Amino acid sequence: MPTIKPLSKQDTLKYANPKRMAEIGRDVTDTLNANPHVQWLESPHVQLYVCQNFLSDKDCDLLVKMIDADSQPSTLYEGTEKEGYRTSDSCNVDPHDPDIKRIDQMICDLMGIPASHSEILQGQRYKVGQEFKDHHDFFHESEQYWPTEARAGGQRTWTAMAYLNEPEEGGGTAFPQLTYSVAPRKGMLLMWNNMGIDGKPNLNTLHAGTPVIRGTKYIITKWFRLNAWRGAPTN
Repeated sequence: MPTIKPLSKQDTLKYANPKRMAEIGRDVTDTLNANPHVQWLESPHVQLYVCQNFLSDKDCDLLVKMIDADSQPSTLYEGTEKEGYRTSDSCNVDPHDPDIKRIDQMICDLMGIPASHSEILQGQRYKVGQEFKDHHDFFHESEQYWPTEARAGGQRTWTAMAYLNEPEEGGGTAFPQLTYSVAPRKGMLLMWNNMGIDGKPNLNTLHAGTPVIRGTKYIITKWFRLNAWRGAPTN
């Protein structure tokens, strides 16, 4: 295994700067609050929003086909693996596909975040019994993966997740700290700030993809970074 260079204090501020992340949080919430098509899911603990009918049925169906064609068993970061913790299938959708470029940009435009600060869209499929147990989307800076991810774009700021279909039963997105669960609705985009208003990781964003009981659930997820993401496509 290659040696990973640790981060200095100066590096840490570059890749996980609370002041900058708090500013991003304010900018995005101002953008979303000004949009009449976006609804704030009122919570004093997490900045959580939905946009109904964000994706058309045609776009949802296209994405489902792409996910079915390319999905492999989902993985976790090295050092965080736990058997049975994430049992879905997933794939990165082709960032050079014209429809994916359009959908990608739609999400970035809605949230007011530069596309260069976003990771490639990831598609996920959950069959009966599959789930992703309680987790955070932000990076835990004590984990061994952090120096690598820090240099690749820094801390994750916001998450956007779109539901591509509606399973017959189960498959909600649960926020246990909020005692709140979002039911899948085709075309709906769910967005939340992984940081608190102080710009530091918000533990209340703990969430889970609950087990599908009947049917299959399809979603796409886009994560945004503090800095430009080094894995972004060049064209």
